[in-house]
Amino acid sequence: MIFPDAMLGMLGGGQLGRMFTLAAHSMGYRVTVLDPDPLSPAGAIADVHLKAAYQDREALQQLADTCAAVTTEFENVPAESLRWLASHCTVRPAGDAVAVAQDRIREKAFVKSCGIAVAPYAVVESEADVAKTGSALFPAILKRARFGYDGKGQARVANADEARKAFVELGSESCVLEQRIALKCELSAVVARGADGIGRAFPVAENRHRNGILDVCIVPARVTPELAQRAEQWALTIAEKLNYCGVLAVEFFVSEAGELLVNEMAPRPHNSGHYTMDACATSQFEQQVRTLCGLPLGAPKLLSPVVMVNLLGEAWQHGQPLWERVFNVPEAKLHLYGKHEARAGRKMGHYTVLGESADTALQKAVIVRSALYPDWND
Repeated sequence: MIFPDAMLGMLGGGQLGRMFTLAAHSMGYRVTVLDPDPLSPAGAIADVHLKAAYQDREALQQLADTCAAVTTEFENVPAESLRWLASHCTVRPAGDAVAVAQDRIREKAFVKSCGIAVAPYAVVESEADVAKTGSALFPAILKRARFGYDGKGQARVANADEARKAFVELGSESCVLEQRIALKCELSAVVARGADGIGRAFPVAENRHRNGILDVCIVPARVTPELAQRAEQWALTIAEKLNYCGVLAVEFFVSEAGELLVNEMAPRPHNSGHYTMDACATSQFEQQVRTLCGLPLGAPKLLSPVVMVNLLGEAWQHGQPLWERVFNVPEAKLHLYGKHEARAGRKMGHYTVLGESADTALQKAVIVRSALYPDWND
């Protein structure tokens, strides 16, 4: 086990790295962040900020020499950097596990190999591959195999002709053509798995999106206990089969017919797990510290129903948001990420609202959201 006041390394300086750093500091650890952005949210509060590229060998060597263990906050960190670090110090999760989640083609094949359901799909690596898919997949969504997030790198297509055009517009890069599912709702399960192989799941979240970006997260999810339990177990199974050590998020579709399907996974803490900071006995970021340091996992018990709402750059379009609308709600908790520029679609922070039930928390959260986004008509 790695104990305070050891130095921990973080590849990536965004908001997830920032919240990891806050959790690590509260537990008595020090943190070195490697991120090329001089204004990175995590770098601003870390003990050491290495302003260098993720492949920079000198910076990686400094991490290896000074850190007892290293982790990451985003799946698109070069897996090769993780592999190189692993030959010099403890790295969790392993680069090989992260590499699976970096590629939708590998990811979907892996999930299927676990005996877990995914939406019908086809691999598209050329225009000719589109013709081979047949009409049964349409309408569909064409998704880049790599570097897509928050709805980016995707296109809705009604037929093969649209799919071919979209493939070219997406740079003729490898893609997944996935059948569009009539959705009842979307869920996510955040799990932690320790170096000893023991895994624990946080309560399943029910997620609402806007323009491909998570908007509102409701916990506990308003689904049957059996469905929630299956989602948790599938996420734990995926972590086990990956031989994963760290915090892992798995996103799910629930079809109108009630079928549970894996959408994708993220080898890190997840936006939909931010509710754990205020509503659980252990947050997802404390679990990340624990898994990295080989400590026993904390209890993921939900202490209160909760709703989390993302704060995007749109809330700043008329100047500073009306923060009193958040602070006037005693059950609300505000978290800002220290970003210096508010842009449309950029995650600037979030707030949570606790309640006696998920529905009462949602009612209050939506009222606050309407005040912060007066130009959104939904």
